[in-house]
Amino acid sequence: MPPRDEHAAVTGAVRAHLRDCPHGLVLVAVSGGADSLALAHAAHQVAGDRQLGAILVDHALQPHSAEVIAAAAARCRDLGLAPVTIATIAVTDRRGGLEAGARRARYAAIDDVAHAGGAVAVLLGHTRDDQAETVLLGLLRGSGARTMSGMRAVDGIWRRPLLDIPRAATRAYCRAHGLAFHDDPMNADEHHVRVRLRRRVLPALRAHVGEGIVRGMARSAQLLREDDEALTLWALDARRAVTDPEDGSLKVQALCDLPRAVRSRILRTALIGAGCPAGALSRAHLDSVDDLLTAWHGQGPPALPGGVIVRRRSGRLLITPAP
Repeated sequence: MPPRDEHAAVTGAVRAHLRDCPHGLVLVAVSGGADSLALAHAAHQVAGDRQLGAILVDHALQPHSAEVIAAAAARCRDLGLAPVTIATIAVTDRRGGLEAGARRARYAAIDDVAHAGGAVAVLLGHTRDDQAETVLLGLLRGSGARTMSGMRAVDGIWRRPLLDIPRAATRAYCRAHGLAFHDDPMNADEHHVRVRLRRRVLPALRAHVGEGIVRGMARSAQLLREDDEALTLWALDARRAVTDPEDGSLKVQALCDLPRAVRSRILRTALIGAGCPAGALSRAHLDSVDDLLTAWHGQGPPALPGGVIVRRRSGRLLITPAP
């Protein structure tokens, strides 16, 4: 992206999202890094008479983190954003690692502030490079279309205006506008898989495949998202046909007549509805439930997270919460 186009690309992307937002307070999630500062500045540039505030989260995981967040908050106030809220959190749930735990805690804190303030939208600074990293992580972990479709540009109150903008453009935008940004040391800590992908794997792919690799992965994510949305809608419609209206059980033969991708979505939705924690429900769990349909030999209920019980009886699949 030529330097002269960076301002227009960033502000144009933000303007398009703000144009689609309902009337009311819009918050920008700001970390002090280049992506979120470019987002905050561009949003201020194009907001017009819309109320624009900021939310900053201090994870308290690094020395001087409070000072970094305070400096970023001051920049937001200098831009005229209001209200500017700082939330200090403790990352106590570290399932999946520190990075995953910090992300969950951060989103929960932002969500709390947004709802308390009546915000209609929260703008997040994820870029095309972040999307490529998410897709690559999903591929390496053997995830399905839902994960590999990456982040959505619009997901409820969450909006990601920069999802088609390369990370290099946000840094250039900040330099062009004199915005001093902070480089989080965690972004250089190669103990984290995402950091190793960012610093080693993606540069190697660019060198050997070409600069278009990131754009290509982002495009693949969009295609997978469209497929996943279509299959999910199919599953929602099919669930009505396979569900017994009297007791809510699922008809075995009707499920077996469906493609595996549709059947798995129906089972996943039913299991989560009965109490299986979504984050703990793996492909192996779904396979064990599917075996009750397609590899039936009289086996008992499979072990499922949350203590949910699934039994096959008289051509029906009975899914009940833990006793």
